[in-house]
Amino acid sequence: MSRNPFIALLRFVFFAVVVRAVILIALGLTVRHRERLPKDGPAVLVANHNSNLDALALMSLMPLRLLPKLRPVAAVDYFFTSKAKGWFVTNIIGIIPVKRGRAKDGGNPLLLCEEALDRGEILVLFPEGSRGDPETLGPLKKGIGHLACARPHVPIIPVYMHGLGKALPKGSSLLVPFNCTANVGEPLYGTETYKDFVAALEERITALAGEEKKPNWD
Repeated sequence: MSRNPFIALLRFVFFAVVVRAVILIALGLTVRHRERLPKDGPAVLVANHNSNLDALALMSLMPLRLLPKLRPVAAVDYFFTSKAKGWFVTNIIGIIPVKRGRAKDGGNPLLLCEEALDRGEILVLFPEGSRGDPETLGPLKKGIGHLACARPHVPIIPVYMHGLGKALPKGSSLLVPFNCTANVGEPLYGTETYKDFVAALEERITALAGEEKKPNWD
């Protein structure tokens, strides 16, 4: 990510003004268990993935002082289809690009993520890999398990997002005002096998989804 102070200012203004106006005002995102969010890095925020708003919504939950450390993880083949788009997602959104299928070639597709965690950054990651149907949790990819086990001291904080898949569903460019919520879970650590971690994470996010039925908010 660029260290240019002008670009850093653009990024700050984009998140402080544009993103917060959309997520916190237009959609009125409500957060349950906000105290479980990391106070600093390294850490990984993981959530279900139903909308292009998901990463911005998760980043909006964090204080602006941590913005320089917030790094969403996304696929190269989707976000880097043009130079202009690549510049924007790299410098303004702060994306860490991941090449899907690289592990088959013997490389480590999570190397940049591991290096970011070693620098004390906070990753925003969607272990389903791609957007699914609104409010539906698909199977989790094994990559999050490998990352957790590679850095077992780093907290992995699960979040269940509700409503964003209806506010801006897959394939749509029209924002529809819809009450959205984020349920934050207790952190998990990759102290067992990657398969056990993925199973535990899926169970934790499913439990957070069940909290949508509870009427009382903290």
